[in-house]
Amino acid sequence: MGHLDQFTKTISLDAYGIKNANVKYQLSPNELHDIAIEKGQAVEAASGALAVNTGEFTGRSPKDRFIVKDDITKDRVWWGDINIPFDADKFDALYNKVTDYLSNKEIFVRDCYACADEDYKLNIRVINEYPWSNQFAYNMFLRPTDEELEHFESEWTVINAPGFLANPETDGTRQHNFAILNFTRKIALIGGTGYTGEIKKGIFSALNFILPVYKNTLPMHCSANVGKEGDTAIFFGLSGTGKTTLSTDPNRSLIGDDEHGWTSRDSVFNFEGGCYAKVINLSRENEPEIFDAIKKGAILENVVLDSQGHVNFEDTSITQNTRVSYPIHHIENIQMPSTGKNPKNIFFLTADAFGVLPPISKLTPSQAAYHFISGYTAKVAGTEAGIVEPQPSFSACFGAPFMPLHPTKYAEMLSKKMKDSGVNVWLVNTGWTGGPYGVGTRMKLKYTRAMIHAVLSGDLGLYSYDNYHIHSVFGVAQPRECPGVPTTVLSPRATWNNDGAYYKTAFKLSNAFRENFKKYEAYASEEIRRGGPQRYAF
Repeated sequence: MGHLDQFTKTISLDAYGIKNANVKYQLSPNELHDIAIEKGQAVEAASGALAVNTGEFTGRSPKDRFIVKDDITKDRVWWGDINIPFDADKFDALYNKVTDYLSNKEIFVRDCYACADEDYKLNIRVINEYPWSNQFAYNMFLRPTDEELEHFESEWTVINAPGFLANPETDGTRQHNFAILNFTRKIALIGGTGYTGEIKKGIFSALNFILPVYKNTLPMHCSANVGKEGDTAIFFGLSGTGKTTLSTDPNRSLIGDDEHGWTSRDSVFNFEGGCYAKVINLSRENEPEIFDAIKKGAILENVVLDSQGHVNFEDTSITQNTRVSYPIHHIENIQMPSTGKNPKNIFFLTADAFGVLPPISKLTPSQAAYHFISGYTAKVAGTEAGIVEPQPSFSACFGAPFMPLHPTKYAEMLSKKMKDSGVNVWLVNTGWTGGPYGVGTRMKLKYTRAMIHAVLSGDLGLYSYDNYHIHSVFGVAQPRECPGVPTTVLSPRATWNNDGAYYKTAFKLSNAFRENFKKYEAYASEEIRRGGPQRYAF
């Protein structure tokens, strides 16, 4: 990949307020792997991957994510339960405490960047307390060449101190952990949590502000791949809905698995240089590319190993949010560079806990905008602190926890791009069938893959009343037939064998959609409002 095992440049952290640090700069993944084991912070799995336990937090903590309210953000950010304001003076004081804490310690520093498109490149310096956190940064961000490092100047800084515990009474935090973005100082400050996802999501949240405000570019919480003919497909969805799994396809080149931008030049680019996949119930049979990516250089989080170092992927005793991070080159079939043309198909992935949405349906432009703003799915156990079982949930733009602007800003950008490019939009239920969660079963992956393949190959056919049935509650067009999928599976009502119970539940979800959408109605056009489901009063 054009990188030396060890980069010889030396740096000081004095300018950050971190004094007398023993700086380990730009260490190779192998060096960081060995140091983590030597320190007793990790073990090596039988596959060669590093296995770590992130400690108290095994998922994000959304209520402890803050944005500094200042001249840049005060009139632009959509403040509320998702984007919680933080005082600038409190940030400065807390920053000084964190840098004092990191002083006189061995610190791991990595220069890297986000955004695979040269015109959007964001240089980042990541400062970590732990070696395995720094290896995560190597895996997940894009890696400069040694020549680029010689003259590297960072624009944003991530300071990550899992061992530092805040004092809520004096520091302004809710509890001892925190993840705070400061757009004036261009700093992501993270403390009190070892969960590595906070590092990548901090930069993702920053880009979700920077790109639309300053670059006229739509940031997306999605995966993307490209076919042999150059056709790009995008997969939106929250954690656990199948973004990584469904975009990792042996017949298509992976652009990226989680975070992308859609430019005004009609191109798509990956923000990242790696993948961060859930590994709950992972098997080589179902997900061979991800399974085989777990080797030396990958980092397993919160998995359970046997005495020989083999992972029990079904063991959820630590968390259901077991993870692996790996550099994208651990996947054989990747797009280089990580960019693509205008998408031809967009998939909205949802894990419907009610089990009433069709496994696949085609959306009209107004339905696409409505469902994008709604962002319906189920919160999957363990992905967030405090979630112990799946819950139906709405997350605007399929990524509200990371979106600093009002959701309609992103929806308007997406709607315009969809119309300009003539893209087809599909709603895919990777959740439950045959009944709600606890009664029905999860949709079989092989069926979902078959439906995705039928769309990408053109076998599902263009919209016509002969090929599709209009769902009587949600109004979406569900195909009557699909190669490789039993006809009964395509009709959620047929899988229930109880029409009364099905329609009662379907209207219950319909009303939940409409209730959730009330907060956007004042901002949404009549066309978008028409994209919603029917209402039924009990």
